[in-house]
Amino acid sequence: MRAAPKIGIALGAGAARGWAHIGVLLELAEHGIFPDVIAGTSVGAVVGGCYAAGKLENVELFARSLTKKSVFGMMDVSFSGVGLLTGARLRRRLHQALDGQRLEELPRSFAAVATEVGTGHEIWLTKGDAVEAICASYALPGIFEPVRINGRWLFDGALVNPVPVTVCRALGAEIVLAVNLVGDNGYRGSVVNDRLSIEPTLEKLTVAIESEPRKNGLFGALRGNHRRHFGKREDGAPGMGSAMMDAFNIAQGRISRSRLAGDPPDVIINARVSKIGLFDFHRAGELIEIGRESARRAITEIAEHIALTPRSEDLAPLKGSD
Repeated sequence: MRAAPKIGIALGAGAARGWAHIGVLLELAEHGIFPDVIAGTSVGAVVGGCYAAGKLENVELFARSLTKKSVFGMMDVSFSGVGLLTGARLRRRLHQALDGQRLEELPRSFAAVATEVGTGHEIWLTKGDAVEAICASYALPGIFEPVRINGRWLFDGALVNPVPVTVCRALGAEIVLAVNLVGDNGYRGSVVNDRLSIEPTLEKLTVAIESEPRKNGLFGALRGNHRRHFGKREDGAPGMGSAMMDAFNIAQGRISRSRLAGDPPDVIINARVSKIGLFDFHRAGELIEIGRESARRAITEIAEHIALTPRSEDLAPLKGSD
């Protein structure tokens, strides 16, 4: 009986919408499809890294437990001047789940994609501390502080490769599935007043912080910073955080289209998540179901590729080869 080809899955960037990856992986598993190679960018690295470590259930439970209040609680203000948030609380949760595991020791092949500060080089992290690699992959410039790994400062891989199909192929995948979280976005032009932009979420964050009982001193100053960074200005213009996130999301969509056109996957799974905000981490239940539905639509196509694709070692050698 011919062995099944090696399957890779590229999990794309998309902030909160990335919880859809959980649903995709769960649905694939129900159909007996377990990717051998996983490459993830940004939130795709979070879900993909946990899956490669055999901890998908952990990340699912964590995602489903999130509420609006707990999401706000995860947003720890940075005093470094490098990013708005330190990301320390999320890092602690990842440490609890992955418990010091190293990338090269994970049960399944995994790579996290990051971008080098300064050069813009695409960095594939396949060795070293799993949590550090994942944190580097989602370190959105201006929002999270960059991560230093092997002498390089790294931030979000979505700047260079939002859906890392190429990485899966380089790691030996013979069939590549790609989960794209920006495939159904219309990009109608201006997003400043779009009801689905990140602005409403960041405004809610500001209101929640300002509603706390402590109003003076250090905490009062922090509330003022949040208003300037996240909230709308008095004239209705977006705050810095909102403008950055919307601009980044538009650029990510353009880069995704270009990269996927240049190196298309065998099967692309376009998760229909555009009606859910980038910071709606508390809507994991909906996103996981969207991921399941998206994978379900692709199962027949995936099965056909598996049936028709021979393993590379099963191919007859070319004449004249050793």
